Amino acid sequence: MIGVQVPVVRAEDGVTDKDITIGSCAALTGPAQDLGIETVRGAKAYLDYVNGKGGVNGRKITLNSLDDGYDPDKAIACFKQQMDAKVFALGFFVGTPTAVKYAPLATNAKVPLVGLFTGAEILRNPVKRYVINVRASYFNETEDQVAHLWDDVGAHKIAVLYQDDAFGAAVLAGVKKALEKRGSAPAALGSFARNTLDVDTGMNAVKAAAPDAVVLVGAYAPLAEIVKRAKAANWTPRFLTVSFVGTSPFIAAAGEAAEGVVITQVVPPPSRADLPTVKLYRQLIVKAGGTPSFTSLEGFADAMILVEGLKRAGKDLTREKLIDSIESIKDFDMGLGAQLKANFSAEDHQAFNRVYDTVVKGGAATVFTDWKALSK
Repeated sequence: MIGVQVPVVRAEDGVTDKDITIGSCAALTGPAQDLGIETVRGAKAYLDYVNGKGGVNGRKITLNSLDDGYDPDKAIACFKQQMDAKVFALGFFVGTPTAVKYAPLATNAKVPLVGLFTGAEILRNPVKRYVINVRASYFNETEDQVAHLWDDVGAHKIAVLYQDDAFGAAVLAGVKKALEKRGSAPAALGSFARNTLDVDTGMNAVKAAAPDAVVLVGAYAPLAEIVKRAKAANWTPRFLTVSFVGTSPFIAAAGEAAEGVVITQVVPPPSRADLPTVKLYRQLIVKAGGTPSFTSLEGFADAMILVEGLKRAGKDLTREKLIDSIESIKDFDMGLGAQLKANFSAEDHQAFNRVYDTVVKGGAATVFTDWKALSK
């Protein structure tokens, strides 16, 4: 009697009957380590919470967290380590210089990459099937900044002092686009190398143009150095920066010099306990040994999107189903307020496009809406 051949169905890498393994490469050491540590801490706090309730479709989520030091030269090795570990998907990555390396690697391997702490347009346009962005883009942030400076304050001489790498270029492109829309261009440009505090040359190039406002682009350490040196020299344009700076470490490093700096944010203030998800986040992040911050709240939101995609993909989990499931998310109320409902499609892999304006006041980032009052 000839036996019937039963086809063997191979499970996806990183998936068993009991577990799903997610890989992360983030800056856990080096000058941007606070950003990586906080992003991963926030994500893990939510994943642990989900695991405590039985996981997703009967599977617990394991996070394999590795360090890339915010160094693009280490990105390929970190990605290979995750592939060798046979993770199912990737998530909670930090920074544009590294992300521009990871995105094509994930695309070529057809491995979902969900949640990147960067607003770079290159990760969004054109849409990359395996790259899922949650936060608003740097184009969203810089349009908000320029629109308010131009229309509300009448500040038309806007300069950019930026980190000379893919991150700096991404934000600079956003400022240029916003100014071009208004028939203008940056009043001056200055730059400095990544992972250095050697900012004088770039500062002097911008200072010479006597701008009304300066958009600062970089990690928290060099930007803190810039505002401290500006304060010492009594140079007082309106300084602004984007969410990637890492609000808490920037304020801690800059001290009194941070006062008055405008920082656009992509999640609500972590103090907003009136929002159900922020209330939950605050409880869980403290339980995890952390302090509430914009950065870890963003990691928490990234993990929520990943988990929602896994839920919708069902028990028969595949990488392709995960992407299809995330693309099915429409008007998903995440408990972060009415302006932050998640929307995806096959043509749009960015959940949010709204930002919050904050200004450093009394050593804390405070939400504000009246830019005219701010300028007084």
